Amino acid sequence: MSQSASSEASSSKSKRTYRKGNPTPPRERQKASLERRSDTHKALHAVILNSQKEKLETLASEEGLTQAQMLEIIIENEYKRRKSGT
Repeated sequence: MSQSASSEASSSKSKRTYRKGNPTPPRERQKASLERRSDTHKALHAVILNSQKEKLETLASEEGLTQAQMLEIIIENEYKRRKSGT
């Protein structure tokens, strides 16, 4: 099939319409995200030492997780450790 024939076939298709609009501001996106998860999640705001934050980032990236997911794992592991008595 020649190049001109393939270009004719692809150009005969109608193109998708581009819907241009104003993007949602980051604050509104975050608020909407928190509202969607409000049944199963609670927001947490914490101020920690820079060195501890860097360690959290390292742990999370090594596991391929988000920092929130890493915190959940750390909390769950500590809870289990305390409940088992060791």
